[in-house]
Amino acid sequence: MIKNRKQLIKAYIDFFKSKNHKEIPNVSLIPEHDPTVLFTTAGMHPLVPFLLGQPHPQGKRLCNNQKCIRTQDIDDVGDTYHHTFFEMLGNWSLGDYWKKQAIEMSFEFLTKILKIPKEKLAVTCFKGNKNAPKDTDSAKIWESLGIPKERITFLVEDNWWGPAGKTGPCGPCTEMFYWKKNNPPKKFDPKDDNWVEIGNDVLMQYNKDAKRNYREASQKNIDFGGGVERTIATLNKLEDNYKAYMWLPIIKQIEKLTGKKYGKDENQTRAMRIIADHIKASIFIIADGIIPSNTEQGYVLRRLIRRAVRYGRFLEIENFATKIAEPVFKIYDDYQHLQKNKKKILEELEKEEKNFLKTLEQGLKQAKKIFNAKIPINKQKFSKLMKSPNKADLIGRIFDKKRRGKPYSLKEPKLSEKEIDNAEITGKEAFLLYQSYGFPLEMIDELAMAKGFLISHQDFRNEEQKHQTLSGAAMVGRFKSGLADNSEAVTKLHTATHLLNEALRKVLKDKNIQQKGSNITPERLRFDFNFPRKLTEKELQDVENLVNEKIKQAIPVKREEMSVEQAKKAGAQGLFEAKYREKVSVYTIGNFSREICAGPHVKNTGELGHFKIIKEESSAAGIRRIKAVLE
Repeated sequence: MIKNRKQLIKAYIDFFKSKNHKEIPNVSLIPEHDPTVLFTTAGMHPLVPFLLGQPHPQGKRLCNNQKCIRTQDIDDVGDTYHHTFFEMLGNWSLGDYWKKQAIEMSFEFLTKILKIPKEKLAVTCFKGNKNAPKDTDSAKIWESLGIPKERITFLVEDNWWGPAGKTGPCGPCTEMFYWKKNNPPKKFDPKDDNWVEIGNDVLMQYNKDAKRNYREASQKNIDFGGGVERTIATLNKLEDNYKAYMWLPIIKQIEKLTGKKYGKDENQTRAMRIIADHIKASIFIIADGIIPSNTEQGYVLRRLIRRAVRYGRFLEIENFATKIAEPVFKIYDDYQHLQKNKKKILEELEKEEKNFLKTLEQGLKQAKKIFNAKIPINKQKFSKLMKSPNKADLIGRIFDKKRRGKPYSLKEPKLSEKEIDNAEITGKEAFLLYQSYGFPLEMIDELAMAKGFLISHQDFRNEEQKHQTLSGAAMVGRFKSGLADNSEAVTKLHTATHLLNEALRKVLKDKNIQQKGSNITPERLRFDFNFPRKLTEKELQDVENLVNEKIKQAIPVKREEMSVEQAKKAGAQGLFEAKYREKVSVYTIGNFSREICAGPHVKNTGELGHFKIIKEESSAAGIRRIKAVLE
């Protein structure tokens, strides 16, 4: 029986290696060549250039375990299975094997390696729509393996993947489900929660073009994804992921600090899950070089830590983040970068928690001001309302009627419209406490109800939606391209970063300068590098001039595949840790620059145009940032 993540990951990698797959690195959570997303969100994310047709140095069959961050479901964290940080098992065929072999390998891994009885398996396939036909091929393959027709369901929305942006690879997918109890029913109902998804083969059969046409792809790809956490919980017959090996030590530590029992009280249990999830995710984000800030990845990190602190307050604990972090380092002792950066991680957690606790105190003062301007509901009446088994429904109906201009007084307990108006904390007032001081709605509710006030959750959500719409508009440029943008403008700017990197090393006479982050949009490049001080105007001009000199020389850009050892001997720049395996792509620009890279490049520097630095600033302690354009 596979009990923990290490056993599962090893079994998975060993199996696919036996099927001639090469293991590729578990890369950073910060995408190296993709400006369209903040974090690596899936195992396939770093492979986008190769799914689009660029040859991969390791070949056409690949596998790995990839750490991921997803924040779109952050409000769902707190249930039994949503997580911000998770690990994803993946195997890929880049134009090699197709549906039959992919499905057969997935089935063999589930039944022979994980020893899941096929009687407990069911699958979904693509039902077909105007863009693509019904995927009867996959269904027939599953039937040939012993999955009866009653256990195969055809769906549309859940069984189509992509494209990630407006254009690109896409296709049907076939999902695998496991019956988590005894005696599975003969017929598969995907709406029954006892069927748990444990894997998904994406069959990238089509390419969507700019005119919204779906055409057969010249390179058909397979992309399997399976969550480590969910698989471990499923195999161990746990209906709550947080009782599995990679969570339980963290939960036990929270129980120890709070004196509260996990699973006893629904609200407390939810708070424990949120704290465990957010602290773990924060640890991994900091380990990849991000610190709390008010922009991009740093903002997400800050939000996670502060949300954990808020729920810590709910559980009546403070200054706890570093203590809850300790079990994470033990659970994931195979991630060397966690151990290496442990001191820095704990320092950032402690600093952000202390800063936020000060903000919380200010928030409580603001809440007091809001409450002082209201008239609470009579204690007896309010107590009667709070004891009602339908109190949430009653309060919801009060505010719904109020919004629609209808009479909204309550007969039992007897509350007049005036009493309700006087005691209302408006959606704007509640959202102010949430947005400016970090109070979660549950905490605002608790504070308000302790004083005899009411809040409309819907009005709060409306205010939140307005804010998200405004914030989202500012981020449209970042996300509009989907996963990877390999446009001509991005390709040129990407090559320019290689010239910039080497120009900095030469002008500043520092061979230890390395890229510490990169973000490229069609409009500009942003390049982070290690250097202890602000650059002078002359230094910046010299860097700019050197880059433009190399552009004018029209130097060919050459791509080669070689081993890591060969790349080292050839003087290629790269972070030579556990990131690379066997063969890598090395891009050489004359005798000026040589780097290990997987991004898109021009054929000749003469294609780039005029390079201009528009800003140089601090990004973090010891890290400088340059923004530049091509004119």
